[in-house]
Amino acid sequence: MGWLADETGLEKRAANYVPLTPLSSLRRARIVFADHPAVIYGAHRVTYTEYYERCTRLAAALAARGVAPGDVVATLIPNLPAQAEAHFGVPACGAVLNTINTRLDVNTVAYIFGHGDAKVVLVDTQFLDLAEAAKAQMDGNGPEIIEVPDAAAGFPASGRYPVYEDMLAAADPGFDWVFPEDEWESIALNYTSGTTGRPKGVVYHHRGAYLNAMGQTISWRMALHPVYLTIVPLFHCNGWCHTWMMPKVGGTLVCCRDITAPAIFDAIADEGVTHFGGAPIVLNMLVNAPEEERRSFDHVVEVFTAGAPPAPATLAKIEPMGFNVTQVYGLTETYGPGTECLWRADWEPLAGQDRAAIKARQGVAMPIFEDITVMDDAMANVPLDGATQGEIVFRGNGVMKGYFKNPEASEEAFKDGYFHSGDIAVQHPDGYIQIADRAKDIIISGGENISSVEVESALMGHPDVNLAAVVAKPDNKWGEVPCAFIELKPGTAPSEADIIAFARTTLAGFKAPKKVVFQELPKTSTGKIQKFELRNIAKTL
Repeated sequence: MGWLADETGLEKRAANYVPLTPLSSLRRARIVFADHPAVIYGAHRVTYTEYYERCTRLAAALAARGVAPGDVVATLIPNLPAQAEAHFGVPACGAVLNTINTRLDVNTVAYIFGHGDAKVVLVDTQFLDLAEAAKAQMDGNGPEIIEVPDAAAGFPASGRYPVYEDMLAAADPGFDWVFPEDEWESIALNYTSGTTGRPKGVVYHHRGAYLNAMGQTISWRMALHPVYLTIVPLFHCNGWCHTWMMPKVGGTLVCCRDITAPAIFDAIADEGVTHFGGAPIVLNMLVNAPEEERRSFDHVVEVFTAGAPPAPATLAKIEPMGFNVTQVYGLTETYGPGTECLWRADWEPLAGQDRAAIKARQGVAMPIFEDITVMDDAMANVPLDGATQGEIVFRGNGVMKGYFKNPEASEEAFKDGYFHSGDIAVQHPDGYIQIADRAKDIIISGGENISSVEVESALMGHPDVNLAAVVAKPDNKWGEVPCAFIELKPGTAPSEADIIAFARTTLAGFKAPKKVVFQELPKTSTGKIQKFELRNIAKTL
């Protein structure tokens, strides 16, 4: 039985077992990093002592308004200090945070208000009309609205609702935080995009939020006092858990309301930003920014990119500008990033397209996950040959609790002991995962499978192409053929024939697009291209 067969007296105690929660990180930081800058937004600059007090006042104010442990508090706020404070203040009163995408339509916001049972919603003045219209559609009273003005951005208080700052000023700064008794307790509710139906409510627990935030400090090679720019919306996977991550390392959160190239370059040059995350569209924005929108800086900025595999051509251009890009991959259901393209020393001699092609891989599991791999329909690992396709599946503490009020969807997602991503990928001999496509985005032409990602990467190499998205177009002869939607760089005007001919220089003929449409591409708030809209257009061509 071994020398630990008798474990009498070795039970869990208050001294040796404390439920994991990201709340503990800010409680520590208020002492360890008391005078260090915590949050910056223009003239708003608060230390960790002040940050903790503001979050405490928020928790106290919500509790005073009747918010009880287990209740849901929603937000409709861009990347502003109040949104960061909600990540601590809401769970500090025992409530569950529901950050809502500010770009959603009224019907969807009304559905989320109702399905999530939101008791209070903190609303940026710019989105008051959206919140009011959504609340008006609901049966019953709906959530109480608290207004969060941003006068600096041209959104002063409307006077129609209680104001956030007034509420904090009147609240108790000595409020005792409500810590979870069980780390499995819910901390956040995040809704998926719902492109094929009603959005699903993804439930996070305190343990997963803590571990995801902790694990990414390792994956991102963070030293003390990073300066993090909020480009990933804090309503998307709670900003990939990065707001919860910053207090662990005494980091400074630089808020950014409008994501533009000048705003990013200014933050890097003026605030010394060292890290940010964002979709490949953000990298494209920086690469294609005119000289007058750029600022020089003398340090390397570490970038996590995800949302879609970045084109090798984009990666090859941005790194010489002072950005070290790491491809990461995950879903709302995995708290954001779950894999990383961990760089290896033997790849260091690679340059140009060869280097960028490696960096476009989704990579290996981040430290907190037990297993992230690629499996076939029989739940067997695919061969590590870089060619055989299967589905990416996850197992570990960084996976959601399940879908709120949707046990059938939870059972389906968790079948066979893994979370099923729905993403199709291959695994290389070194174990690195590389996405081939979403299952629904594979194009089957004359019996041949065509990866839309492969075609998009080829098209992004064209000097006139800013963004490319490829979907299936119905075809009488082949069943489906690739149809490319191209967003061009300003001042360029290649023809459809030019684009097709360029694609054929690197792709097999059957993979080259048979139709090219030039237009601005529809995107989500996180920069993902909305392919479902393009598929609908392709059906009419």
